[in-house]
This record gives sequence, structure tokens and C-alpha cells, in this order.
Amino acid sequence: MVGTTPYFPLLMNHPNKFDADYRYYLSLHEQLFMTQSNNLPDNSLDSEILRQIELHGVAPERIHEQLAQFQRGTKPLQLDRPCTIGDGIVKLDPTDFEELLKRHHDAIRQNRVSKFVPASGAASRMFHSLNVVYDRLQNGEQIAWTDSSDDPDVKAVQELLARLEDLPFYAELVALINQTNTTIAQLLANHNEKTLLGYILSQSGLNLANLPKGLIPFHRYDDHTRTPFAEQLAEAAALAGNASNVLRIHFTVPEDFQQEVQDHIEQIRSQLEHASLKFSIDYSIQSPSTDTIAVDLDNQPFRNSDGTLVFRPGGHGALLQNLNALQGDIVTIKNIDNVVPAPANALVFQWKRFLIGYCAMIQEALSHYLTALEQPDLPEAELNAALDFATTTLQLDVGEIDQSTTVAHKRQLMFNLLNRPLRICGMVKNEGEPGGGPFWVRASSGALSRQIVESSQIDKKNPEQLAIWNRSTHFNPVDLICAVRDFHGKPFDLAKFVDSETAFISEKSKDGKLLKALELPGLWNGAMAHWITLFVEVPIATFAPVKTVNDLLRPEHQGIGLKC
Repeated sequence: MVGTTPYFPLLMNHPNKFDADYRYYLSLHEQLFMTQSNNLPDNSLDSEILRQIELHGVAPERIHEQLAQFQRGTKPLQLDRPCTIGDGIVKLDPTDFEELLKRHHDAIRQNRVSKFVPASGAASRMFHSLNVVYDRLQNGEQIAWTDSSDDPDVKAVQELLARLEDLPFYAELVALINQTNTTIAQLLANHNEKTLLGYILSQSGLNLANLPKGLIPFHRYDDHTRTPFAEQLAEAAALAGNASNVLRIHFTVPEDFQQEVQDHIEQIRSQLEHASLKFSIDYSIQSPSTDTIAVDLDNQPFRNSDGTLVFRPGGHGALLQNLNALQGDIVTIKNIDNVVPAPANALVFQWKRFLIGYCAMIQEALSHYLTALEQPDLPEAELNAALDFATTTLQLDVGEIDQSTTVAHKRQLMFNLLNRPLRICGMVKNEGEPGGGPFWVRASSGALSRQIVESSQIDKKNPEQLAIWNRSTHFNPVDLICAVRDFHGKPFDLAKFVDSETAFISEKSKDGKLLKALELPGLWNGAMAHWITLFVEVPIATFAPVKTVNDLLRPEHQGIGLKC
């Protein structure tokens, strides 16, 4: 047993400070559902609404739950404190690296590892500043192209135009413009920025603003460029090494570009596959059944002018259904745009192996203890070993278990506490990037849990909450390793571990009328709120997202003239 025999010695070599009051209730999901059912709006859904709901593919009970959520509204999360090294964030010891690599190798060799890549996002946000300036120029606005411009969109375009040669798609842009018997230099000299931006953005040009982000050239090599899809496949090949014949990769893709994505990936895979490695690649779209109904300001279903209901995509939290359907074992999750060119990949790959090995190790320990806890005649000493593992390695609160009077009751509570999906989340030091971070969050019951929190989930008008937010030391790069099978090898039903109260309501407009939209709990936020969560510090160099096209000009993405 851990702590008494060398069964899992590494897990106990570096116990982390336990300072949490986390309580896990097995029936929480059912309690939330009952709360929703008891707070449904007074109006029932008439037959016409039900018909439209069924045509859209959404279950009527989900619409009832969503209408109830609109009625209740949402409450901001209550931050207790940031997670820091030793208090919610693990710092791996270099002396453990060899063992973690072995665990990773074994998991790969057993074909237990798969990649899940959310890649359904469009590149429109990536080219936002360019589109804004292009639209202004098309409308006849005269823009003063001065170095002192305080317009952020104009400044972004200025930076881009000054460094066009450093962009990975520069050669394609030159070839396209040369076909018109002009050059980029001539366009710039004649202050014809509108035409130049049109060649980058519009359908008659490279059409980059209308493509999925995964199809945008990100990195330039000696004789080719690589898209994020290509870099994700290269990462998968490196993780597999020579230990696996087949590596499974799942991409969620935009429905309108399914064929283009598949054709592109088929062109790439032949360059990376070899005798001892083949990819098993499949795809899914964000299902319309996960869309949410829009309501008016009185929380009644919002209708178009023709009387039809308005449904909206449920956000990336809707992809939990795709992840659930994957039926994986150890699943890595990483955003499509967080990729770097080959020379920087060595560090990224190494830390991914460490995290996979760490996940496999924790999963094996959980399986060991759950197998023991399943036995009705479990000796109290073995129960205490499981308690020790939960409090030191997992940093879970076992207060409710300690208060129990019988070994049998303690055993059942301990079993419920450990029998959950597991996620290992890489965390980088906070260097000012926008987005969420790791926090201890206090529920209304007083329970504490580790959560990845977005700024939109807190009450920024509360000075105490804002102060806690500003003390955060780490940032969430969306670098997750998930163990989604139970100790019998059966896939968890991930929908049972969602905190539905973390949905997000916002005001939008349609046809000049205000509406309220509901976004489902985020995939790595509320959708995984009731998983066992461990945060691990990873190097900042492993995080290189591309949120805007200008990010491709950063040093970490400059792969000009590189070989791979």
C-alpha cells in the first residue's frame, strides 16, 4: 500500500500540502436535476414549440432545463484563493522523470492513449483587426497610416504589413498577386492597403478569414508550410514513437468544412506514417442537439419574424458529448492553435510525455484503491492507506469520511470520492495572457474544489473576489490529460460530472431585438467540475497559442527556412 509498502512509491515521494475542504456527493447530479425540475417556468411547451424542438434534434427535457436556467439566472463563482505551487499545483521533481517516461511508454504501447483536438473554430477572430480595417477602407474611410496611431486595429495591421515576408503564407500571397501583373511592393508604395488586405482575406484572394483556423498555414519550413492540423499530427507521431502501431486522433471540425479538412489531413498523414505507426483519425461536428434555445428578456422562447424558434450553439462545453462518444481511455486535449514549429517541439513533446505518464500513474493508483474498496471486508488499515493517498497525493478533503462511525460507511464514502474521471491539467506561470486560471472555488455548501476559472465567471465588482483573481500565479493553457474509464475499464458517463449551474447567460441581439443566450458549462470549466483534478506546472515555452494572425510573428512561431 502507498505509505506502507513500495507499491506506488513515487506518488508519495513528494506529497503536496493539503489545505482543502472538498466534499464530493455522489448524488449531486441527481440533486441538480431535481432542482431544475422544481423550478421550471409556469408555461408549458405547446405542441408547435415541441415540434420545432424535435425537428432541431434537441430533447424536450433539455429545453425545460434551459428555460429553468434562464429563470434562475446564474451566480458568479466564489473564489477562495488561487492555486499555487504546493497548494493545488504540483511541481514535478526531475528525479521522477524517468519513471514518468516509462509510464508514458507503457500506456502508448498498450494503445491506451488518444488525442482529442477541438478544431471546429473559424479563423474569423484571428483576422479580426484586418477585417475591421478592410471594412473601413471599403466604406471609403481615409486611414492615417502613422506610427503614432492609437487605434489598436490600425496598429495591428501596420505591424503585419511591415513584416509580410515573415508570414508563413507569404509565398502564396506573392504568387497570387504576381498573377495580376503587380507586386506587393507596388501596392504598398501606392498606399493600396485595401487591395492588399483583400488578397489576404477575401474569397477572391487567399480567403484566410473564412477558413477554419486549423487550415491556416502557421509555420514555414524549407519546402513547405504546416497548418495546425499538420503540427497536431506531428505531435501525435512524436508521442507514439516506436511503441505503437496505431494512434487514435479525433478532431471536432466545422460542419461546412468536413470534406476540406479530411482531404487536407489525408495529404499530410502519408508524410508522417511509417511501418510501425499508423493514424486512426476520425471526426465529429458539434451536434445541433447540444444547441440551446434563446429567450426574450421575459425568459420566453425568442422567435424569428416568421415565428420559428431561435437556437444557438452551446459553446465549447457542447463538445463534452463528442468526448463522451469517443469512449477513450487516456485522452489528451489540446486546442488546435497551440502548436509550435519543429525546433521547439522537443520540449513540448517531452512535457506531454511526463503528463501522460503522471496521469497513467495516478489512474493505476486509483484502480488499485478502488478495487480494494469494492471489497466489503476491507481491513481498516487498507482503508487508512486509501485515505492517506486521497489527502496527500490528490489533496481531497475527507472530513465527511472521518466523521463516519463505521468502517463500512467510510469505505462507501471513500469509494464514491475516488470513483470519478481524472484530469491532469498543465499550468504555466501567468505572464499576462488572457484567459482562465487555477483556483480553489467554494460552493454554496461550503465545499472547496479545484477549478479552471474564466474571468467571466466571477463578480469583478466585488473587490475581494477581484483581489483574489489578481493574485493568480498561473494560467490555463488548455493542456489536459484525461483518464475517462473506471477501474473496471468501463467508460464513465461524463455527463454525470457536469456542474450545470456554471452555464453562462449573455445578452445578444437579432434583427434589432435583444435576446438572452445560454452557453453550456465550458469543456474544461463546469463540464469537468466534478472530476478529480490535479494541476501540474509546465514550462511557459509549451504554450504558444495563435489568437490573432500577428501572433504568427512571435519568435516561437518563426519557422522560416526550417527543416523537419
